[in-house]
Amino acid sequence: MADSTDIFDRLEADHDKHRALLERLDQAQGEARRTLFVEFTYEVKGHAAAEEQALYSTMLRKPDETACARHSVAEHHEIEELLNDVAAVDVASSEWPRHFAALKDKYLHHVKEEEDEMFPRFARELSEDDAMFMRGVFERRKAKEKARAEITPEKLEDAKE
Repeated sequence: MADSTDIFDRLEADHDKHRALLERLDQAQGEARRTLFVEFTYEVKGHAAAEEQALYSTMLRKPDETACARHSVAEHHEIEELLNDVAAVDVASSEWPRHFAALKDKYLHHVKEEEDEMFPRFARELSEDDAMFMRGVFERRKAKEKARAEITPEKLEDAKE
């Protein structure tokens, strides 16, 4: 096993930041809610894209881990659809908390699964070359992906498959 803890520590640090934003969003109203939601969206979209390019592209090349990696990437897509759904609802609407709760539940499920199951499993499979690749790619791509992220309002029922 390579010394891969630094990439997983970095991913988990992002998850911690996202969890804190979710808690603040739970309490926020009005313009503060809108501002925090935009920050959360950019953070999560940047993180997910960079994680896919660094971690999941590596794990997809390992036959024993392909199914797990595909599952996580599919969950990223589901989270993006929920982000779009929440963005399509006025933050002052009585419907916003329900939409936000669905996003929060899915996100928290996803990161718990990654941290408790995927990351320990993946760490056992990484070579030193894999770890070096991931260390370089994640930080470089996260900043670029976060800068490219957009708020894309689209109700879940209108989302294309």
